[in-house]
Amino acid sequence: MHRTQALLASILLLALAWTPARAHSVSAALGAARPRRTQETGFLNRTVEVRGSVYHFQVYLPENWTRDKRHPWPIILFLHGLGERGTEGMWQTQVGLPAAVRDHPERWPFIIVMPQCPHDRYWTDPAMLALAMASLKQESAEFNADPNRTYLTGLSLGGYGAWELARLYPDRWAAIAIASGGIFWSYAPERWRDAATLPAAYAHAIGRTPIWLFHGSEDPVVPTRESELMFEAFKASGGQIRLWIYQDLHHDSWSRAYNEPDLPRWFLDHRRNPQEEPAALAQRLVIPLHPPAIRLTVAQLDAFTGDYYDIRGQRVVTLFRQGDQLYQKGVRGDIAELAAESPSVLFYPNGSSITRITAQRDSDGRIIALTLRDDRHAERWTRKRPSTGRN
Repeated sequence: MHRTQALLASILLLALAWTPARAHSVSAALGAARPRRTQETGFLNRTVEVRGSVYHFQVYLPENWTRDKRHPWPIILFLHGLGERGTEGMWQTQVGLPAAVRDHPERWPFIIVMPQCPHDRYWTDPAMLALAMASLKQESAEFNADPNRTYLTGLSLGGYGAWELARLYPDRWAAIAIASGGIFWSYAPERWRDAATLPAAYAHAIGRTPIWLFHGSEDPVVPTRESELMFEAFKASGGQIRLWIYQDLHHDSWSRAYNEPDLPRWFLDHRRNPQEEPAALAQRLVIPLHPPAIRLTVAQLDAFTGDYYDIRGQRVVTLFRQGDQLYQKGVRGDIAELAAESPSVLFYPNGSSITRITAQRDSDGRIIALTLRDDRHAERWTRKRPSTGRN
């Protein structure tokens, strides 16, 4: 009995010794041992409430983003096209700027806000413009965005919306880039009645905010004339505008546009400064889809012919000549025409405008390997026979 009482007394003394202060100090010590939670980066799911409705969207944070109030980050508002409309909040990350960011995150040190327009709406609807601005405002506050380095971009339907946001909020943007867009909405053809005056009204409202337009010369959806009219209006008003027309390209000019290495650098070259108005500029360029092909001699063409193998010894392509033309045959029998940019560099005149095949030669000038390069990787093909040794 006495032993039981003594044990109970000991437990009571231990309980009294465990004061709240003692508990807090132990808890703090345990907490200090836990790793500090860092902000998640990459493509993040977000929601925003606008006029009683909740919308799902995405925001992108670069891998090295930090929450440092002394160093605000540049931020881009991106508006997607017609085909990416929805309510799930993610489909808009599959094309245009988000796709370019996935290919080359090192080029895009920006916070990127990607709202989504529902299926039955257009970006030019006042409610959708309010959604875009609310998303930008929310993420700018949350992730420490720089108000003087806030940029606007959109493609196709999103280009329509971008023009409206540029007109309505001309002092908000440090620079604007629009691909395959315009102000003459396909769902409002009556706007063409004001073709003689409407572009000038936009130019007057936007002023000299730097603008870069991209358009395909053969665009059947949003006519190239839309960008041409805007270029002429800003040129006449003393604005700062660039227009790049991709020769022979159709509606999808945005894949080329957002893949231009100069585009993110161009954004960063501009800051909003009310005390200093950008100088007038009007630049219009026609960008060929492919470089001009040169004619090689039969001997030069034959120098490329043969079988080529990857690093595992597997044959990947065969180059052969027919007449004065060079072709590539894949292992599945698919055939592609090749053209020469130079005596050592080939490209695909009916395919990618980016991919190049470069010859590597030995000291005697014989081609011993080819390197295929596109925008994302390089692959070396050796001109040799596969090993016949047994494992």
